[in-house]
Amino acid sequence: MQALLINGSKKFGNDGTRLNHTLQSVAKEVLESKSYRVLETSIDRGYSPQEEIAKIAESNLIIYQMPAWWMGEPWIVKKYIDEVYLMGVGVLFANDGRSSANESLKYGSGGLSAGKKVMLSVTWNAPKEAFVESSGFFEGVGVEGVYLHLRKAHEFCGMEWLPIFMCNDVVKNPQVEQYINAYKTHLQKYC
Repeated sequence: MQALLINGSKKFGNDGTRLNHTLQSVAKEVLESKSYRVLETSIDRGYSPQEEIAKIAESNLIIYQMPAWWMGEPWIVKKYIDEVYLMGVGVLFANDGRSSANESLKYGSGGLSAGKKVMLSVTWNAPKEAFVESSGFFEGVGVEGVYLHLRKAHEFCGMEWLPIFMCNDVVKNPQVEQYINAYKTHLQKYC
């Protein structure tokens, strides 16, 4: 089994990147203890889209580690996905799935990445209540609703989406040991 850990943190504003690097190290430690061969990419240090496609193609599990910036992923993560996945035609997906010869085929059914699992591990300053309460800022859609676009991008390729791991109050009330322990439990359960 092989896992690819993609670190999408970037030193910018008040994001010091330390928590995201710590959580990436936790994932590596847990996965290696489960006999995964672990590959890593730190987007901000640079990458080759061709090498990333090969890493993704070879991996059974992909985990993105990233902070939340302005209600979603940092721009470097979106840029990574745009550059790398665009090169995935014939590797990650064949096409959009539709066919004039067979109208029963639906959009999003052309993925070639069945059997791969993908997960997000995200850090937010927002409290958990902001996501789950119907009167909260995110109107009760939960963290899964906030990242629906990323789930769909990976499902387009045929990948299975695992539940998101989220750390909350990371600036105003950081609880690093609790985050680490909860992440270990999450990884043991879903990986």
